[in-house]
Amino acid sequence: MKSTDSILRLTAPRELSAADAATWRDNAKRRFTDDFTGIDFDCSPMEFIDSSGLGALISLQKMAAQRGGNMRLLQPRPAVVQILELTRLHRIFEIVSA
Repeated sequence: MKSTDSILRLTAPRELSAADAATWRDNAKRRFTDDFTGIDFDCSPMEFIDSSGLGALISLQKMAAQRGGNMRLLQPRPAVVQILELTRLHRIFEIVSA
């Protein structure tokens, strides 16, 4: 997790699932201090995400939106993009491909 300007930069774990989504979300929220308005989330390492992981991402997106920012998902793998499209969350997040 790094940051520059008003954008918090996070790197995804290999899996964001029920086993660790709440802990990961809480850690990310603690880092999302008042200095930040947006989040860039490097999804390139992530191979799997489930509904709990999606909920964690939505939670962070809402926090960014409340500050006038957004959350960008950077370089998600095809399997992750497929989940986002199936759940129609690709309409909520800005997805930035390579």
